[in-house]
Amino acid sequence: MKPDDELAERFRAGDEHALRLAYDRYGGAVLYLGVRLLGNRADAEDVTQTTFVAAWQGRGTFDPERGGMLGWLLGIARRKAVDRLRSAAREERVATTVRAQPMADEESPERVLDRLVVADELAQLPAEQRRSLELAFYDDLTHPQIAALTGLPLGTVKSHIRRGMANLRRRWEVDGAASGSRSAGPSRAL
Repeated sequence: MKPDDELAERFRAGDEHALRLAYDRYGGAVLYLGVRLLGNRADAEDVTQTTFVAAWQGRGTFDPERGGMLGWLLGIARRKAVDRLRSAAREERVATTVRAQPMADEESPERVLDRLVVADELAQLPAEQRRSLELAFYDDLTHPQIAALTGLPLGTVKSHIRRGMANLRRRWEVDGAASGSRSAGPSRAL
């Protein structure tokens, strides 16, 4: 049995020492891929860590018949890096949305906070839900217009908007919001 095969077998069996050996042996390659994909060493280090955590938690899915451990780890790392890139893009869209909202000079700090909470919650929604809500509230489109624009069935658009609003409402309740602007329901000025 080759050393890599033995390491893979011990890793799959849950030997924590094998996790350390795998990290020592393959961590540099995973980090290199992360830096190449993300262009940022700090993010690549985070991706490396999450890759090994995910690999350890999903070690039962590793199949040596389908390829080596390095290839399996690099596949996980690639998916984690793509997730990181998508998350950064989502955060940038939220920041752009917040910056694009007109703010009156006399706007209260509570109102600004409300905008940030909405933008943060929108960023956490699934992409199609978020897009439907943005089109409805920021672009002032009707449900049929959103369905035509996105190619989604009208019922799906309505469901996305309803679920998205329910998520926003739950967020309001969790944050303990009691201000008048929040209790009056959703506002077009979001």
